[in-house]
Amino acid sequence: MAPEMQTWSFPDGNVASIVEDRQIGSRQDMKRRLKEHSSLIQRLILDTEMEGHQGCVNAIAWNAKGSLLISGSDDTRINIWSYNDRGLLHSIETGHNANIFCTKFVPETSDELVVSGAGDAEVRIFSLSHSSSRSAEAPLEPLASYKCHTRRVKKLAVEPGNPNVIWSASEDGTLRQHDLREVSSCPSGSSNHECHNVLLDLRRGSKKSLADPPKYCLPLKSCDISPTHPHQLLVGGSDAFARLYDRRMLSSLSSSQMKMKPPPCVNYFCPLHLSEHKKSSLHLTHVTFSPNGEEVLLSYSGEHVYLMDVKCDDDSTMRYTAADVPKYLYLAPGFEELKLTSSPACCSYRMTHRLDLYKNLVQTAANILEENSNLYLGIEACNEVLDGKGPDVGVSLRYECLCIRAALLLKMKWKNDVYMAIRDCRSALRINPSSFKAHFYMAEALMQLGKLKEAFEFAKMAVNLAPSNCEAADMVATIKIHLAAAEAEKGKKDTEETARSEIRHGRLRSLSDVLFRAELNNTHLESRYEREHSDCEEEMELDFETAISGDEVRETDSNILRGSLNLRFRRDDSTRESFINGSEGLPSPSSQTECLIYQPEITIDMKRRYIGHCNVGTDIKQASFLGGQGEFVASGSDDGRWFIWEKKSGRLVKMLAGDESVVNCIQCHPFDCAIATSGIDYTIKMWTPHALVPSMVAGGAAGPEPDIFSAIEMNQREICRSREVLLPLEFLERIRMHELAEGTLHPFECAQS
Repeated sequence: MAPEMQTWSFPDGNVASIVEDRQIGSRQDMKRRLKEHSSLIQRLILDTEMEGHQGCVNAIAWNAKGSLLISGSDDTRINIWSYNDRGLLHSIETGHNANIFCTKFVPETSDELVVSGAGDAEVRIFSLSHSSSRSAEAPLEPLASYKCHTRRVKKLAVEPGNPNVIWSASEDGTLRQHDLREVSSCPSGSSNHECHNVLLDLRRGSKKSLADPPKYCLPLKSCDISPTHPHQLLVGGSDAFARLYDRRMLSSLSSSQMKMKPPPCVNYFCPLHLSEHKKSSLHLTHVTFSPNGEEVLLSYSGEHVYLMDVKCDDDSTMRYTAADVPKYLYLAPGFEELKLTSSPACCSYRMTHRLDLYKNLVQTAANILEENSNLYLGIEACNEVLDGKGPDVGVSLRYECLCIRAALLLKMKWKNDVYMAIRDCRSALRINPSSFKAHFYMAEALMQLGKLKEAFEFAKMAVNLAPSNCEAADMVATIKIHLAAAEAEKGKKDTEETARSEIRHGRLRSLSDVLFRAELNNTHLESRYEREHSDCEEEMELDFETAISGDEVRETDSNILRGSLNLRFRRDDSTRESFINGSEGLPSPSSQTECLIYQPEITIDMKRRYIGHCNVGTDIKQASFLGGQGEFVASGSDDGRWFIWEKKSGRLVKMLAGDESVVNCIQCHPFDCAIATSGIDYTIKMWTPHALVPSMVAGGAAGPEPDIFSAIEMNQREICRSREVLLPLEFLERIRMHELAEGTLHPFECAQS
């Protein structure tokens, strides 16, 4: 770590000064400030390892008073733990037939009622007082059992102060509202379609990109209720978009017998650079509100954690549509200059001292860029200057820091760093539209994305701004060569299109032909250059075409037709299609008419990114706010660690080893500086700030720290590691093949593990 950051005083003040304020009663929020103080966060260390489960612990949650912790596990048991002595108070055999994925205390029931959701698609409610009168191994009879869902229940939500209603989100694409005052269980002997408790029907709500109309089933992975505005409901699932709904504006509860058109939502949330990727593997694993309800946190599989504002009341939060995406990412130069302001006047020694430290951090980042070593540290230094808790650094220093950070990101080349560099270049160009550095780095970023024509425009502008710069001239020459080669390759491709089309649309003899047949005919050079230098992955998409012949068989649903299965291999912008005779349902042409009049939604862009962890191995990995005001953000990781960042700056402040394999769940105590974590291990770990000295790694003991950068870099490589064409789970679930003969494709049974 650089000396400037080692000697950096805590941005949230001195602990001794905060305690002194209590003596004169000048600060009413002293307890909150102490709980969230960064010196305590950096003193976190393992306090207790709580044993009691015989399987992975997939869910943990505190009660409102913070006196009890509830946990759910693969062993289908719910355990209740005491916060004071970390002891096991209750262990309930729930009777679920599959892994428990979510569990909660029902509010305002004196912690008497608990609820669980599991992989057997059931939601069950239990009374803790009943658990003391039965054998520990005998299943506890639930007070209520809801079997309305048809697929795994992944998340439960409760409203603070409301003991009557529970919401459950399932991979069947529905979010259901269970009112305990109406029915205690599903009607006996009825089908699951008869329960009129569907609040959100998103079985036609998923979309591959922002411009596409919603038409696929959206398996829900997470949901949350705003703690300050309980009518606001946030959901996330198997696409890139989190959705915010106002429960007061939703239709009355319905059954799931008919697939409903998805209701309009208040806001969509998605980072701009993820809104058009169309990757079937990209999905959310967790969404949550901040403690004050003004921000949301999104955790993506194979991606990073992103922070977004719920409201867009100022210019700091960007809203965009599908038409805005190329304008903000790829279009040629042209910016309005911001009104420049002078550096802020420093009215105190402390502010002057911090500004001097900021300047030293910028110089440190510049030296790192020149030396091309420890790039991550240089980016962290820039994060602190641009987004930290210190005073405003002024336009001049901000512009310099933006250019340096863009260059560092382009050199580091971690997942989507190129898009973050583009954001910095855009911000720098708004400050100084004649900036050579910003134009040059913008051209380099677009080259990495394979956007050669757009890169050429920015490179030419850079040459015009600095005619004597050799690097800019070389870049222009390089882009010209690639563009010429791309045109030649495109001409060659056009001459072969007829033959290739016959191969592409011909009959395939086996599934292996579809999955593993090499794409020997390369696309033009620009597409190949884009594949090699972009974050986009190879992928296989699924679609279904309605049969044209008149002998198709109608399903019981009048809107469903028998059709043919279409496997579509997509790599970036070029699409190759192969067809297999199969059968599946597809919305009728009437739904296709709706697509023609579809208007893309307005979406809220990210305001902060948190990197360092790896989220590819599980689809229940959480990202959480820490503290009463959510001053810090934490996430589990596939490397067995969990990470804590300062929310405002995105700077990593703590990395802890929390599991032998994977950390999935992180829950902060509602009042104390204590955090519970769980994952693949069969234990729950409690963390408290009792290390002797602050440290970026767990323990705080004297001696050399582990190489944090190496751990983070390994996680980034893991995120980008797999680029193979794999058979998506959705494909197996929808086709269900049981036999595969030469030249034919038949349904088979496939159960999700």
